[in-house]
Amino acid sequence: MTDVLRRGRGSLAFSFLVQGVAFALLVTRIPAIQDRYGVSDALLPAFLAAVPILAGVGSVSTERLVKRVPPSRLLRWSQPVVLLALLGVGAGERMVELGVALAAFGLAVGVLDASMNMLGVSLQRSYGRSIMLSFHAVYSLGGIVGASLAWVGAHWDLALWVSYLPVVVVLLPAVLVGSRWYVDGGDAGQVAESGVGEKAGEGQGLAFKLLLPLCLVMTVAYIGDSTVSNWSAKYLQDVLGSSEQMATVPYNVYMVTTLLGRTLGDFGVRRFGAVAVVRAGALVAAGGFAVVAGAPGAWVGMLGFTLLGLGLCVLVPQTFAAAGRLFPGASDAAVARLNVFNYVGFLIGSPLVGALGDLWSYRGAMLVPMVLVLVTLVYARSFAAQPDRYGGGHERPRTADVGRGSNGL
Repeated sequence: MTDVLRRGRGSLAFSFLVQGVAFALLVTRIPAIQDRYGVSDALLPAFLAAVPILAGVGSVSTERLVKRVPPSRLLRWSQPVVLLALLGVGAGERMVELGVALAAFGLAVGVLDASMNMLGVSLQRSYGRSIMLSFHAVYSLGGIVGASLAWVGAHWDLALWVSYLPVVVVLLPAVLVGSRWYVDGGDAGQVAESGVGEKAGEGQGLAFKLLLPLCLVMTVAYIGDSTVSNWSAKYLQDVLGSSEQMATVPYNVYMVTTLLGRTLGDFGVRRFGAVAVVRAGALVAAGGFAVVAGAPGAWVGMLGFTLLGLGLCVLVPQTFAAAGRLFPGASDAAVARLNVFNYVGFLIGSPLVGALGDLWSYRGAMLVPMVLVLVTLVYARSFAAQPDRYGGGHERPRTADVGRGSNGL
């Protein structure tokens, strides 16, 4: 069983890495995509908004699909679709082809994100200790790799399909091979064995009420993340007076500190507990936004974005983990529903900061996500470990979790 868990953890970590690469290759080449298809500035936001909206549809669909199909199978087939859709974005010539490719990318990403985190939650339960942050750390590493590959493509002025094709050729067979070792959680077996999950079974309305604080935290976390990804360069250059070259640095610093924070975060959860880590992350992130808003110059602004990476990085993985603890008998459904608010935050964050920046000031706009992140402190208790029949508030590995792999192990 130990070997099954190790292989399952390794193959799932690789899926997170690949998804980080694919997503970064898409979002960092948006100007090149716009030029290739002749998408106007007025039409571009509609194309960009369609991806998270369709991803939300994919995530909601996953909640229903997992009642009949194991998450491992959904992940096995959605990840190749994401990679092929990425290649389609780079290889198309007409705007309708771009629309079809982005639609496929968005729907598949929703299924992929939900199923990946479902498997991560169930593996963490099987391990009996915090490992969820490590998966998201690998995703951050993939984002750095993808952004670096995108820089190479832009630097050498390569056609999009030339940049994307080698990545897809290498990663597509690798994820298909790695998918043999995914490990499903077996939620039904856990309920039967442990007798827990009564809260989750008391009705959909009550279940969503219990999940709502985590949905709010997920939304706030992605409002913060989208603020950094969409506005850090403009803020540093236009507000703090940096050079164009220096304006590209904050997002890279943010990604590196996100990777660092997630790499070390599981140790913090094991030592101090999820509640303390989430509170600390919220306070550090709020401090980062405050530093950015009040920065007298570019270097202080860079410090603020560094703090944002260290603070925000723990919120999303711990929110998924908390959903799994809160609904041990229905964690797949809880994760799929929670994942929708990933895209809600992404859709809200960038337009919110942009509108406030135009109407008020960009410094003042940075104070809004700061206040929203502090709301996390109100709901921090929702991240506490849920007691089970073994006592102590920690999940114990169960054979139902590890006895069934996606390849029949």
